[in-house]
Amino acid sequence: MKTRCGQETFRVLVSPPRRLAMPARSAGIVLYRRSGTVGLEVLLVHPGGPLWARRDAGVWSIPKGEFADDEDPAAAARREFAEELGSPAPKDLPVDLGEVRQRGGKRVRAWGAPGNLDASAIRSNTFALEWPPRSGRISEFPEVDRAQWFTLAQAGERIVDAQRALLERLATALGIEPES
Repeated sequence: MKTRCGQETFRVLVSPPRRLAMPARSAGIVLYRRSGTVGLEVLLVHPGGPLWARRDAGVWSIPKGEFADDEDPAAAARREFAEELGSPAPKDLPVDLGEVRQRGGKRVRAWGAPGNLDASAIRSNTFALEWPPRSGRISEFPEVDRAQWFTLAQAGERIVDAQRALLERLATALGIEPES
C-alpha cells in the first residue's frame, strides 16, 4: 500500500496487552503471649508437605493465607488462622502490623493479637499434591504440619525473612526492646 507521498506503509499487528498477574496477597495473625519465664512469645507455623519436611530455618511463618480483592483482609486473617490451626481466631486484632513484601512478590498484611493455644493440638486443613513428582499418585498433606511458640529471638531465626519485620513491629508496638 502506498501513501500520497509515495512511501510504503505497513500494517503493524499489535497483540493485546498482556495482563501481568498481580502478586498474591495474604493476611495473617501474629498471636503472642507473655510468659513469666521467657517474656514475649509468638506462635509460628511450619509449612506441611514433603518439600518442607527437612527445612527449618527461614521457612516458618505466621498463620496466614490468601484473600480475594473483595474480601476484608482482617476477616481473611481470622479465617486462615482457624483453617491452619483448627482453633478459632481472636475476635479482636488490636495491633496493626501493616504489610510486608516477600521475595516472590507476595504481600502479607498482618495483625498482632494476644492469645494462647496448645500448639501441639493443631488441626490443619490439607492440600492435594502429586508426590513423588510425575508419579501420577496424588497424596493429601496438611497445610501446616506443626506450630510452636518461640521467643522473639528464636522466631527471628526461623521465620521467612520478610516476615521478620512483622515481629519487629510487634515488639515496638508492645514497647519491648529488640532482643540481640
